[in-house]
Order: sequence, then C-alpha cells, then structure tokens
Amino acid sequence: MEQWNNLLHDFIWGPWMLAIFLGTGLYFSIGTRFFQVRGFRYWMKYTFGSMLREGTGKQSEEGITQFQSLCTALAGTLGTGNIAGVATALTAGGPGAIFWMWISAIVGMMTNFAEKTLGILYRYKQEDGEWMGGPMIYMERGLHSKFLAVSFAFLCILASFGMGNMTQAHSVAEAVKVSFGGDSLIIGICLSILLACVILGGIGRIASVTEKLVPFMALGYTIGAVAVLFVCADQVLPAFGLILKGAFSFHSAGGGLLGYGVKKAMMIGISRGIFSNEAGLGSSVIVHSASDVKQPIIQGFWGIQEVFLDTIVMCTLTALVILASGIYDGTGDVDGIVLTTKAFSLVFGANGGSFISVSVIIFGFATLVGWSYYGVKCVEYLFGKKWVPLYQGIYCGSTVIGCTMELQTVWNLADNLNGLLAIPNLLAILLLSKQVFSQMKKFDEHSFKM
Repeated sequence: MEQWNNLLHDFIWGPWMLAIFLGTGLYFSIGTRFFQVRGFRYWMKYTFGSMLREGTGKQSEEGITQFQSLCTALAGTLGTGNIAGVATALTAGGPGAIFWMWISAIVGMMTNFAEKTLGILYRYKQEDGEWMGGPMIYMERGLHSKFLAVSFAFLCILASFGMGNMTQAHSVAEAVKVSFGGDSLIIGICLSILLACVILGGIGRIASVTEKLVPFMALGYTIGAVAVLFVCADQVLPAFGLILKGAFSFHSAGGGLLGYGVKKAMMIGISRGIFSNEAGLGSSVIVHSASDVKQPIIQGFWGIQEVFLDTIVMCTLTALVILASGIYDGTGDVDGIVLTTKAFSLVFGANGGSFISVSVIIFGFATLVGWSYYGVKCVEYLFGKKWVPLYQGIYCGSTVIGCTMELQTVWNLADNLNGLLAIPNLLAILLLSKQVFSQMKKFDEHSFKM
C-alpha cells in the first residue's frame, strides 16, 4: 500500500499537475487582465473595506455573512501547513521555494476567484432555507455532468477524513503532549467531544466559532512573528535576498534547461503553496456558497482575499522568521515544526515552543471544524440530510484515531486525495470560464474604469 501510494503521489503531483494548476491561474489572470493586481484597491474595498464600514454583521435568513464565510474557509486552509509546511518547503527546496509559493498564490488568487464566483452563480436554496452550493453544484447545473459532480463530492468526503481530520488531529495531539503532556487517547476523546459541540450546531454555530477563532489565531501568530522580525530587523532584507537568489539559482546537477536548484525550488514551492491555500481544490467553495452575498463576483473577491491572507501574509511571515533568525543553515537537517519552534525560541526563549504548540492546536482545531462542513454538504448532496448525523459521528470518531496512530501514510494519502479532488474542479472551472469572464466584464463596465 505504501509503495502504490507513493507511486500515485509522484504521478498526481508531478510536473504536469503543477503546470495545470499554474496554467489555470494564469488563464484566469489573463482573462481578467490580472485583476488581482490592477484591482487590488477594489477587492480590498469590497472585502475588508466593507467589513470596516458595515461591521462583520450577523447571520441572517439569507445565510452566513461574507466575513463568516471567509473565516470558515480560512479555518480549513490556515493549518499546520502555515507553520510546519513552510519550514518543510525551506528545507526541501531552499529559500527559493518561497518565491514560487508567492507565484502560485498570485495566479492562484484568480483560480480561487473563479471558483467562488461560480459557487454563488449556481447555488440554490433548499426546502429548509439553507444554501446548497459548491463545485458539485456548478458541475451538475453548469456543465450538466452528474458524473463529475458525484466524483467530486465522493472525493471531498474522503479528503475530509484525511487532510481535514486525522492529519490535523495528530498534529494537535502531538502539540498538546509536547507542551502539556497527556495520553493520546485521552486527548483524542476530549478533542472529539469539543469538535462535536461545534459541528453539531450546523453552519450557524460553525461560522460563529470560526469568525472569533480565525481572527484570534491569525492575529496572535502575526504578533508573535512580528516580534521575532523586530528583534532580527537587520536580517529581514537579507532574508528577502536569499529568497530571490534561491529562486533563480542555476546550480547544475545533471544538466537540463534549468539548473537543478531552480527546478527543485519551483516544484517544492508551487506544491506547498497549493497545499497551503487550496486554490483549485474547490473545497472552500462549499462554505463560500452559504454567504448572504447577492453578486457572485463579490464573493469572488473574498476568494482572492483568502489566498492573499493564507499564503502571501501568513506563509511569508513564517518564512521570514526562519530566515531572519538565522536558524536556517541550508543543510536540511532540522525539519518541519522543529525549525519554526527554534526560530521563535530565539525571542521567546523556552516559551517559544509553547507558543508554537498553542498555535498548532488552534490552527489544527480550526481546520477540523472547517473541513467538517465540506464533508457534511457533500454527504447531503449524495445521500440526503438523514445521513449527515452518521457522517458527523464518524468524523468526530476519526479524530480519536488520528490522535493515536502514526500518520505518514495517511499524510501521503491525503495529498493524493487533494490532487484527485482538483482534477474535476479545474476541468469544470475552465469549461465554465466564459461565465466568470462575463461577470468580470459586467463589474468592469458598471463599477469602475481602468
């Protein structure tokens, strides 16, 4: 199983798939005339700007607020990848990998924009008043392909147990044991009960929790990272220099059009960027479709904001902390969360480890909550509401399994499921691209001239 899993991983996440991710983002960037750049002040105005003018709002009969949908989506994407994943990218691909994470995020913004716009465009109200939306809906209603819709929903359910549940639960359990001690089984049971208290309340309670939890965890981690960068202020610009130099370092190793250093940095950086912000996977479209927004394109702007905050802001902060602190020595001997912990420990001392552990616990729990909703809506789509309680029970029980078992194989399997999840989604948004460009054209014509 391990061997076949690794072979599948190499096939799914090979150069061809990364090229499709980048190509899709570039296609929508060109088609919208690089709106993520030219329209920066506009998507900021319609996201955080509207929040400052009108407040975060309260849940209404029309669904959850746009801010709540963003927080719930970020709960699913802001996870251990923003802490350990960035460190892994550095050790595996060098500082140049961070540059290619930025590139994947910049073009991925428009992939995310397209997904969220289509999600609102094709969603519909159910008899109980809840919205039903997501890639499976625009596949069914836009492409009229039930096969693609069912395939996506089934893969999303499987992914919710892997990437969304057991891998995150394992990270949370390890963080709790390192900082506070305890038994994995007890931790798993407590985590399962806490998770059930949130997700059994439906999207209303999930959104209510995430709109408080996500800003708290993001702001707390940002303050800690800025504190480290303040102490190492003289090394911040050199850190940027290392990133740019590493991105275009043509060290040859066996020939080829590009040097080995560039190819490795590109592969690692792009894949880590995709794993972090999930642009192209389609999963977060499900919760964005529950927003009370009226215009599809406005929710697309929140999709751009989601990638911006996840990768451009949070991942960059972690990378700069590691590079500016001097912990990274280029050998790759220290990996993952250990590298990030050592960087924070330079400023916070022994408390640095506790700070990272608490961050992992909060980030991991938020991901558990966010992904539970994706799975619920896919179960509801495939089998009906009567099967949702069974799914929720299995989902909560899976956290106990995740806390108590070794998960390297599950991590690899989760990566594979994410890749498989992206295939029908990327195909769908490309085939429906005319709808996205039409929405963008209407906005350009009626809202501003550039």
